[in-house]
Amino acid sequence: MSEQSLNHFTQDGRPHMVDVSEKAISKRTAVAESLVRMQKATRDAIVHQAMRKGDVLAIAELAGIMAAKKTSDLIPLCHPVPLHHVAVDMDFEERNNPDYAWLRIEAQVDTAHQTGVEMEALTACAVAALTVYDMCKKIDRAIEIEHTRLVYKSGGESGTFERR
Repeated sequence: MSEQSLNHFTQDGRPHMVDVSEKAISKRTAVAESLVRMQKATRDAIVHQAMRKGDVLAIAELAGIMAAKKTSDLIPLCHPVPLHHVAVDMDFEERNNPDYAWLRIEAQVDTAHQTGVEMEALTACAVAALTVYDMCKKIDRAIEIEHTRLVYKSGGESGTFERR
């Protein structure tokens, strides 16, 4: 492995937070997504706001925003980053399997800083998806969080990444 691939470790293998103080401040954006599979009856209960715990999508959106702001508290070597914008959007999607419904969660995080916000976008999606599970588990314990992944990032030395 190259030294670049393990830059959270010193030469003697000890973990450390990467020094970004010499990096230029630049606008950085990251977009991530999670996909949550559930029973169609669960989707219907969410859409009709029939869950006893409240508006699932609004609470999950808020949880995602709050999680993005706390990412450095959760990921040990992640820098605290001043976030200038966090948006979490959710939409139900139709897929080929008629037995299930899918909720696509997307988070966009923006900053102007010396390091990126990929982890904040991923954390926002993951926590929003977990919040959906928590709020709906009483009626659907088979809910699956199928994936959480980076979709897009821009800014910084590594440039732009876009999932195809």
